[in-house]
Parts: sequence; structure tokens; C-alpha cells
Amino acid sequence: MVLLQLDPFLNELTSMFEHTTEKGSVWVTLKRSSLKSKLQRNKMANGGQTEYRCLIRATDGKKTISTSVGAKDHQRFQASYATILKAHMTALKKRERKDKKKAAVNDKKEGVAKKPKRA
Repeated sequence: MVLLQLDPFLNELTSMFEHTTEKGSVWVTLKRSSLKSKLQRNKMANGGQTEYRCLIRATDGKKTISTSVGAKDHQRFQASYATILKAHMTALKKRERKDKKKAAVNDKKEGVAKKPKRA
């Protein structure tokens, strides 16, 4: 696993999404982390406050990348991450919805026109 800075992580994430457009998946996980070992956390618990960061991991099954986002950078990262997701989630685009009243009127008109006349 490779721990990258924010911009290289976003670039690699974009390339992962592009490689898996036809076939495959990308898994992204986010969790709170102090990025310290358990022993260091126990020592710090006795003395002071721990600064937590957000650890983000992404994998496509073959390659795994990760980054750590602090409180200062989280808004910029979140905006960039949302843009990448919107650009690559083409299967989730909104479909046009018919107005219920217009659809009901059209169905009635089609139903009357389609009924065969009896002699």
C-alpha cells in the first residue's frame, strides 16, 4: 500500500476509475486514524490530546493507494473527490421523469385509441 499526498492520490483515483469503466470496480474506504501505533497511542492517552486524521484507501483489486487528510484540507479534498465521483458515475445519471398527470392523460388517450371496435 502506498501513502500518497492529496493531489497524486486524486490523480491515481481518477486513473483507477478510468481503467475500470468497462469492467471492474473501485472500492474506497474512509476511516478515522491517528496514524500512530497502538503503543504510541497508549502513551499519548496518558499525556495529551490525539489529532485524528481521515485515512482514505482506494483499490481496484490489483493496486491499492491511500492518503491521509487533515482537518485543514478536508473541504478541498471533499470537493475534488465529489467532482471525480460525479464524473465517473455515468450509470447513475438521472432519467427524465414524466409528470404523473400528463402520463395518466396520455395513457387514457392511448387506451381509447388502441381498443378495437366491435361490430
